[in-house]
Amino acid sequence: MSHERLQMIPVVKSLPAEGSSADKFRVRKPSQAEAEAAIRTLLHWAGDDPSREGLVDTPRRVAEAFKEYFKGYAEDPNEILDRVFEEVEGYQDMILVRDIPFHSHCEHHMAPFFGKAHIGYYPSKGVVGLSKLARIVDLYARRLQTQETMTAQIATAIEEALEPRGIAVLIEAEHMCMTMRGVQKQGSTTLTTQYRGLFRDNPTEQVRFFTMVKSPGL
Repeated sequence: MSHERLQMIPVVKSLPAEGSSADKFRVRKPSQAEAEAAIRTLLHWAGDDPSREGLVDTPRRVAEAFKEYFKGYAEDPNEILDRVFEEVEGYQDMILVRDIPFHSHCEHHMAPFFGKAHIGYYPSKGVVGLSKLARIVDLYARRLQTQETMTAQIATAIEEALEPRGIAVLIEAEHMCMTMRGVQKQGSTTLTTQYRGLFRDNPTEQVRFFTMVKSPGL
């Protein structure tokens, strides 16, 4: 009688709790081999044969892709925003970087969502290079996310680094968990905003920000 050969996957044990409350959820990071074994299991569960020619290398490729999709976990927003330029010749008006493209994955279904982020702020102590704002968006997008959380995280990172007089973040995205599954409504867009400082306290500033984001001639 033939017996199917099963691959044993080592148990992943939690690390002792320390520091913040999030530490108690930390676990030992699985090895590449363990990740590939998990992907083979999912392929088999989906109804296909992981050993067939077209799928034999898929677990390795998916594991490598995950490293790229979720590389934001290994990055530190403080390092990205560590250099502040204070010599801005007294510039006090809004700085706006709009139409920053991103792609992410929702934490509920691991389905992609993608769109654009728009960031505006009123400087106080200084400014950062414009590319740094795009990198902050990318850092948080390359984690398992909800759009609402990502919007708030971007605002908080910039607020803590620059201490601006006001900050506004607008994200608009299309979610594959709505278009590929569930209600399956193609083309629907979700908008989320986060206002801090002057933007939170003055609705006129919110209107100005939104107008500048949406004005094609600017």
